[in-house]
Amino acid sequence: MRYVEVGGVRLSAVGLGTWQFGSREWGYGSDYAQKEAVAITHRALDLGINLIDTAEIYAFGRSERIVGQAIAERRDEAFIATKLFPLVPIAAVAEQRGVASAQRLGVKWIDLYQVHWPNPVFSLSSTMRGMRALLDTGVIRHAGVSNFPLQKWQQAQGSLGSPVLSNQVEYSLAVRGPEKDLIPWAQANDRLIIAYSPLAQGLLSGRYDTDHPPGGVRARNPLFLPENMTRASELLGALKAIAAEHDAKPAQVALAWLLRRPNVVVIPGASSVAQLEANAAAADLDLTDEEDRWLTDASDRFQPKTGPAAYLDIARARIRLGA
Repeated sequence: MRYVEVGGVRLSAVGLGTWQFGSREWGYGSDYAQKEAVAITHRALDLGINLIDTAEIYAFGRSERIVGQAIAERRDEAFIATKLFPLVPIAAVAEQRGVASAQRLGVKWIDLYQVHWPNPVFSLSSTMRGMRALLDTGVIRHAGVSNFPLQKWQQAQGSLGSPVLSNQVEYSLAVRGPEKDLIPWAQANDRLIIAYSPLAQGLLSGRYDTDHPPGGVRARNPLFLPENMTRASELLGALKAIAAEHDAKPAQVALAWLLRRPNVVVIPGASSVAQLEANAAAADLDLTDEEDRWLTDASDRFQPKTGPAAYLDIARARIRLGA
């Protein structure tokens, strides 16, 4: 496993995202939540993955409990990150929820506590006062944010009065927005970008196409509109061709492309131990500069349909299917 050292912490380049743990919307079932999720976490630790990311909103706390169960005997091997759901995120609420997350996780402290989304109604300075109190009392070791634009990230850090270590954002070959300003700022200021949905919820795995559309959560993602899957054909073709050269999988190539970016780690989910192992192996996949450019150029040309028109197409499709 390769590691990234940023802001005084050492994190595995490939982490483990746990949105699926206990969440009904993924459709993995109770056996997954009760057995496979724990096995996945144990195998991640075996492979040197130390970054395990969850959130209080994932299955309304159940994901945190599953993660806590899985790391109970191996706490010192894990860097636990979770998130504050920003509903009325005033200082007192942030403090209370940080303590509640630590209790669900069964830990004395949370390594990284992140504000899940900016809330435009409530003062960010109040939220960060709560984060400050959690830092000062040792409930959390580091503060982070998620889905924050650069200005808000900087504002959060100013209000906290100390580093806001990380910003967890959607980033992949299909979604490149963080490259505009978040990643350059992180690189210049010893901060971290945690890339969620690094495989664009599986679009970049090559498993889906117009003849094999996804269901569940993915069916509500505009990237999986038939029009967008058609538009992604060049990018998927490049991933498959490069994967063949490395005796790898397209998903591993997509992760390896992200990991060539300094100050970036990825947190793909895993539906099985085998998928977890494949994700972890991506950290050791060395792409050439030419392959990197090939993927970047193909990504540049991928222009998916987005916005209200895309969601209207999803709604129409669901109506046709009686969903």
